[in-house]
Amino acid sequence: MNNTTPIIAIVGRQNVGKSTLLNRLAHKNLAITEDLPGTTRDRLFTTVSWLDRRLIMVDTGGLDPDLESIIGQQVNIQISLAIKEADLVLLVVDVKAGLITPDYEMADIIRRTGKPVILVANKADNLKMGQEAAEFYSLGFGEPSVISAFHGSGISDLMDRVLEELPDQPIATPEEDNSVKLALVGRTNVGKSTLLNTFMGQERSIVSNIPGTTRDAIDTPLNFNGTNVLLIDTAGIRRRGKVESGVEKYSVLRALKAVDRADIVLLVMDTEELVTAQDTHIAGYVRDTAKGIIIILNKWDLGKGQDKAEVTQTIQSRFKFLDYAPILFVSGKTGRGVDTIIPMALKVQEERNKRIPTAKVNSVVTEALSAHTPPHQGKTQLKIYYATQADTNPPSFVFFVNNPKLVHFSYERFIENRLRESFGFFGTPIRLTFKARGEKC
Repeated sequence: MNNTTPIIAIVGRQNVGKSTLLNRLAHKNLAITEDLPGTTRDRLFTTVSWLDRRLIMVDTGGLDPDLESIIGQQVNIQISLAIKEADLVLLVVDVKAGLITPDYEMADIIRRTGKPVILVANKADNLKMGQEAAEFYSLGFGEPSVISAFHGSGISDLMDRVLEELPDQPIATPEEDNSVKLALVGRTNVGKSTLLNTFMGQERSIVSNIPGTTRDAIDTPLNFNGTNVLLIDTAGIRRRGKVESGVEKYSVLRALKAVDRADIVLLVMDTEELVTAQDTHIAGYVRDTAKGIIIILNKWDLGKGQDKAEVTQTIQSRFKFLDYAPILFVSGKTGRGVDTIIPMALKVQEERNKRIPTAKVNSVVTEALSAHTPPHQGKTQLKIYYATQADTNPPSFVFFVNNPKLVHFSYERFIENRLRESFGFFGTPIRLTFKARGEKC
């Protein structure tokens, strides 16, 4: 069952501690935190897990009352778009500063969307400040969750409340479950809709030279040689003018939702502009969610004599964490190479569903142990007693060992490479879990 990971938008006026809250939830500094208004001008998202449920947390810039400011216009539009795409909104206010006019303005923006809201009273660094949070009841969102993002107090209660407020997880329909779901993702104007039209042989999506023509995700069912395929063409939202960069980031959120629904992600990139930061963000999310992936270099007809080997090396150097991903060179405009995409996707799906007998798994592991001495800590050396494939889609292996803490990342990667050398698994991540002997598989 493919469930969409809920999106939580963290909004509020400037300098209320939104980035500090995001950092606290992520357990690392993913957003710039500085005691200056307006530091976070671009949204930043990260995935967090609370009580085994994955969430996408989206940080936003602070509401800027100066609507004549170009940056202010961009930030305000980003906030509105983030709220529109969110499943839940955290409205953050500052207990130290007290209730001021921009808080009411932000509350009015959120109220008009009809989205569920949790009011978060931040910077309550002591009991007295926590009591002063009562004044924020006047915003009309009920009891505030009183926290100190900087010190970490109140965070657990807030996250418990987040899970309570979220809508129930959607259940995939049987029709979707019977098909191989392929998500076309990538930056604006890399040719996703053109590729889709070439697949279908018709103008299924409106295509123009204006970036962002596709404004909503479009699902297209396709029967390919007897196999049901669902093509998900993601939004490529961008408008011309001052707000262009802000709206561009909005499309990333929809891409993440499409990734959640997919079995395999077709990451489309432009020959003339290879790997960008946005590409690596999306690719990293694909890896984290353990989806299959194919890297598609579109507009190869515009490559101007580029060497495939050199381009491949460039892409692989930027996507070292996706060294198992096949790379296809195509042209949606001329149709060159497009006919290889769906067959490749179906092969990747076969790899995701591949199951290896336990005896063969252990044979490879034994050879790996002989070739590379396991790590040790002090006098205690890692021992792998046996391994087995526990699941498919994605392929998942469980290793029973004397002490899971002795498994170093580099040794885990070594074992993964040996499994790939022996059994393939191209186009898909594989999961390795190390358990103490006696633990349940």
